[in-house]
Amino acid sequence: MEKYAVVVAGGSGLRMGTPVPKQFLEIRERPVLWYTLNAFLDAFSDLQIILVLPEQHLETGKRILRSTYDPDRIWMTVGGETRFHSVRNGLQHIHKHSIVFVHDGVRCLLTPDLVRRCYAAAVDKGNAIPAIAAVDTIRIDTINGSEQIDRNKVKIIQTPQAFFSELIKSAFEQDFHESFTDEASVVERLGVKIHLIEGESSNIKITRPLDLLIAEKVLEEREMGL
Repeated sequence: MEKYAVVVAGGSGLRMGTPVPKQFLEIRERPVLWYTLNAFLDAFSDLQIILVLPEQHLETGKRILRSTYDPDRIWMTVGGETRFHSVRNGLQHIHKHSIVFVHDGVRCLLTPDLVRRCYAAAVDKGNAIPAIAAVDTIRIDTINGSEQIDRNKVKIIQTPQAFFSELIKSAFEQDFHESFTDEASVVERLGVKIHLIEGESSNIKITRPLDLLIAEKVLEEREMGL
């Protein structure tokens, strides 16, 4: 089956506190985005990537994709006002029955194995959303103050999120709603059941300076085979 990955890399450096958008910051002398793209290229030899970037960063994106293992399988498009609109822009380039992954460009520690497991589950169930268990105590705010909830019922959602192309393209024909925090929430609004699979604890989203240090350590250990 055809395979496409829509990699959304439209973030800024605000929470990171840097003038450079976080997807372009370097870890072990390579941009964050470089690791993300190569994980997908490594997962399947026939997978193609649609990289969604802000228009002002297209030239930087071109330099990064040219340095990947297989730049001929990557092309770029311009992002939109929100993540929802950026994903929609990427999906417009997919015209074949396929499995479509949508991934945060700054989740650079995902493994090819996770991509392959998402694919297998999506083929079987129609969609596959990686998630990990909450390990901290969880409380929510209510009108009566905060209340503890059962953390065993809480899942922390990750990407890549995988779907049959017809399903996700149909979902993104909806108008934007503020409740759309990820692709699963968009698809779920159609009444579709969401299927979770086991994610990876190392599959963090690079958001703050500490995350760069964690990512560097993880990549160092992987290189050493630990």
